[in-house]
Amino acid sequence: MPGSLVANLPSSKPQFWAGQDLGLGVLSRIGDQTFSLLGIPEPPAGIRPATVLNAEYTSTRSIFTLAAGNATVKLEFLSPVSPSNYIRQSLPFSYMTVSASNTGGASVQVYVDIDESWTGQSGSTNANASVSGETAVFQLSVDGAITYAQNKDQALWGQVIFAARCSNTSHFTLQSGPPASVRGLFAANGTLSNSSPAYGTGDVVALAQNLGPVTSSASVTYAIGYTRDAAINYLGNARASYYAATYKDSVAAVSHFLDDYADAAAEASSLDSDIDSKATNVAGTNYSDIVALSVRQAFGAADLTIPRDTLDTTDLMLFLKEISSDGNANTVDVIYPTFPIFYVMDPEYIRLVLEPVIQYLEMGRWPKAYTIHDIGSAYPNATGHDDGIAEQMPIEETGNILILAYAYTKAVNSATWANSHRQLLRGYADYLVTNGLNIAPQLSTDDGEGPIPNATNLAIKAAVGLTAFGAMFDLQNYTAVGLNNANQLYNQSLGTDPEKTHFQRQYPQSLNANFTYSTVFNLYPDSLLGLNTFPQAAFDMQASFYPTQQAVNGVPLDSYVTPPCPPPPKDASHLLMMISPQNRPVFTDWSMFSGASSPGADSSTRDLLIDDLHAFISNGLNTVPFSDRWFVKDGPTDTGDPDLVGGYDSYRSRPTVGGHFAILAKALGAGSVNV
Repeated sequence: MPGSLVANLPSSKPQFWAGQDLGLGVLSRIGDQTFSLLGIPEPPAGIRPATVLNAEYTSTRSIFTLAAGNATVKLEFLSPVSPSNYIRQSLPFSYMTVSASNTGGASVQVYVDIDESWTGQSGSTNANASVSGETAVFQLSVDGAITYAQNKDQALWGQVIFAARCSNTSHFTLQSGPPASVRGLFAANGTLSNSSPAYGTGDVVALAQNLGPVTSSASVTYAIGYTRDAAINYLGNARASYYAATYKDSVAAVSHFLDDYADAAAEASSLDSDIDSKATNVAGTNYSDIVALSVRQAFGAADLTIPRDTLDTTDLMLFLKEISSDGNANTVDVIYPTFPIFYVMDPEYIRLVLEPVIQYLEMGRWPKAYTIHDIGSAYPNATGHDDGIAEQMPIEETGNILILAYAYTKAVNSATWANSHRQLLRGYADYLVTNGLNIAPQLSTDDGEGPIPNATNLAIKAAVGLTAFGAMFDLQNYTAVGLNNANQLYNQSLGTDPEKTHFQRQYPQSLNANFTYSTVFNLYPDSLLGLNTFPQAAFDMQASFYPTQQAVNGVPLDSYVTPPCPPPPKDASHLLMMISPQNRPVFTDWSMFSGASSPGADSSTRDLLIDDLHAFISNGLNTVPFSDRWFVKDGPTDTGDPDLVGGYDSYRSRPTVGGHFAILAKALGAGSVNV
């Protein structure tokens, strides 16, 4: 739900992350008066909008409190995050609980409907209603959908599942049809007709529950989600969500999900509390706000899968979507910034997300000597790049895979998995030995800057990757090369300015005719994993330097300024944010990596970077799901519209927000969040 719409929640629709509206209407009838609570822009006559009193979020919940006359009604959306419970984590549903209190003993009924917008299209929807015991389920699907087909990133080939269960104190009715008539019937009677004719374009499917007289408080819980029988196409073989080994169809899965509500909610409360208290103790309430907002987004981009044909739960793989940029599958330089959340919540997820990449590489189908960028250009198709045609980031991805492999090895205190892939990893370490210091022009993770030679941050990654490989297998010759490269970059000032106040964007000095710098976030794994590739003085140097680059509301990623573009059309002035050469981005993940590794005296630099990020998420300028970068100005003398300061830069809802856990991971270590 965009923040700008919360004040008008009764008439506002929630959105898919890419911006499409999703039909979700909620009504509550208290006594003889019906109130709209969510998603009813044109309510039938006699329905009054409730008044929004409060909105809040935790790591697993979004909670809205409304006044419906004298009564108080809460809408609580819960998305369980339970990485160690593979069934719970893999179930693609969320809970929505509607609770009422202060009703004066009035009778209360609750109504919820959805429409075909959840299927990703309009006009070809099949709807099926079923009742089994105390559970009612609507299933919506697309007629003739092709497996793995999408529309604006919404899957078309699965099933929308909308379910509810009655209890000892409630019973349900259901109906499908035009929204005005279905909602109008509920408003008049508090019940529905239990009819579900063939779905027509613009219809809704609805479930209503009667709670009876409420003297203190009462609640009902619904389940909403989207199942895909074939979730992932891995090298031509379909993979299913993990839960499919136990629950063979969507109705069985959602029935279990509803059964599991009490346990899932209790675990979620414990997780919310643990993350909040630990993040606050480590770095304050601004930091706990940031990480709480990051949890669901990071895990929401992941699919925990098993082979569809065998349902073998020992063949477990995690697939991660590069949301809102390329849409790639298991992009290695997306896994890298995401990994801190896995490191603190369940390090096994580092292995699980690397597994499909490593297995593909060991087949020998990728024809390059360095690590692949991703294993599929269009998620959920993880079909590899046998032709070698993919985005090329040789040092970036090769360093990443060695660092990630060692992060997992260190976190679980076992080299068993790494040893099983030793030959492959050694080949990549050899590549860094040869190419990790004299770096040909190439892309890094910030590919928008184009290829540059001898990028200092890439050289740092290569050095850390080599010492990580050396530590993983106790091979001191590789460690020695990494230490030698680091010695040249820092002690011998190859990668710093002559006065050794900061790392420059590239080297040697002749490539830096003007002042340059980089936010050298690749120092972070050196610090986190205790590799000691670089001396403490290098981290302290950056801690002193970053505050000197503070712009209006953040420290830009580096000194690179986007080349001027042609002026936009007169009716596209809003695009200035994305093309103005005065604007430079802060990357939220790299900012937290840098704050963790170079906190400064009394953590002042770390806190500066945290406060900048908190200002971004709370400035009211952005209504998309948590973007991982925003624009700043060079300083107060810059020209341009000041309202652009703090505006997000195109990307949204990416799993890279898992990198915000970098500070917590550095402070508390692997597996430090109790799930």
